[in-house]
Amino acid sequence: MAGSGVRIEGNTLRLPGGVAVRFVRTLRLPETGTHPLPPGLGEFPVRRVSDYADTVPEAWRARGGVMLPVYLREAMWLSFSGTREPAALQVGVGKVCAVSGRPWTDRLARDPQNYVVLPRQPWLDGVNSGKGTVRQFVAVPLGLGATVEGQVTGEEVWGGVQLQSFPLKEPLLSEWRRREREREEARRRALSAGPVGGYGAPMAMMASAPGGPPPAMPAAPGGPVSPRAGAMGLGVGGSMRQEVYRDDRPLTDWCEEPAGRVFVHLVTPPEWRRIVGEAPPPSPVDRAAYTKAGLPWYDYYDADAEDLAPTDTLEAVKPAGEWLGDDLDPWQAPSAGQVTPLKDAPGKPVEDGEW
Repeated sequence: MAGSGVRIEGNTLRLPGGVAVRFVRTLRLPETGTHPLPPGLGEFPVRRVSDYADTVPEAWRARGGVMLPVYLREAMWLSFSGTREPAALQVGVGKVCAVSGRPWTDRLARDPQNYVVLPRQPWLDGVNSGKGTVRQFVAVPLGLGATVEGQVTGEEVWGGVQLQSFPLKEPLLSEWRRREREREEARRRALSAGPVGGYGAPMAMMASAPGGPPPAMPAAPGGPVSPRAGAMGLGVGGSMRQEVYRDDRPLTDWCEEPAGRVFVHLVTPPEWRRIVGEAPPPSPVDRAAYTKAGLPWYDYYDADAEDLAPTDTLEAVKPAGEWLGDDLDPWQAPSAGQVTPLKDAPGKPVEDGEW
């Protein structure tokens, strides 16, 4: 089986081209209204499928990749913090593009755009379903038709999450690296001189790398996947204020072939326990308790970036409650003071398969 060029560092997926992706647990939003960005509640544990070849379903072995455990109706977001160089990243949910709503493809497209631009896009909390908003990623079982895949294609064949990275072409990447070295050298000279010169002058604070809000609490090949195998897909939940940024580079700046890709299987907790032999992390703290404790929510805005318009396909996707019923967990909206504004590969390779 061919390698994907992907490595796992802790719970971070490292794709070729310096792309870093973490899957972050979070609070599920109500399915009505528009909300601030919810907090991170720790990372999902990630494991290589090939390390559990004797216990994973045959279809998962054929697809390769990695797996992580999710509870029914659990919400997540994707953090790209730690991405080192410019990259175009495709994000699929059941092989439906989370940005354009179009079918999965191994080529970048611009009309509509079918990728996010890193590191400008610091995270992605859901599908691009509204102007300046996304609908939250929420785990649902295959077989009900509640996934984005089921609603867009009429079938639930794939489930999971798919990632594919495209670096800049040479010599554009070399030129970008040269400019970065010059900026870093200028920054070092400025810091060593200090605001008034001389030893002991205070150092300027460096901006943190783009990424999601910091964790607020510890916390047959190509064939269909049977829901009985414990596979999950992503549907959508509530709406939040988040932009998916338009690429300001020409499409020709990016490599035509992907540098790496990975299939991310979503596993029910009982199946995770059977496959991996360990208990999944407990379900996140309830939403009302988090907000009542005065812990932060977030708002992010980049004045220099332009939001992508949503496509009709993803605007029409309905939230999971249409299939799973009303959300009975208590909800308490954060106060204005709780919303924090943000901004203005060791290890063995992950195996790829047929998908």
